Amino acid sequence: MSLEEAARQLKMAVHDAQVAFDCVGLGDLERAQEHSLTARTASDAALTALSRALEDMTPEEARTEGERAVMALEYP
Repeated sequence: MSLEEAARQLKMAVHDAQVAFDCVGLGDLERAQEHSLTARTASDAALTALSRALEDMTPEEARTEGERAVMALEYP
């Protein structure tokens, strides 16, 4: 997985966590649980990608790839 995928997974985790939070406020606990699980899954996927990047990339490569990944998500 690339840093672009890690960034994408983190963005998805944030979204699903927010939806879960909103569902709790609405009392829709089943849906909150579902979105909490998908947030956790996305977060785990990002962690896997980041762990791999730590092993494979120099700090300079990570900076360059990270900037590119974030820009790709902000301006598709």
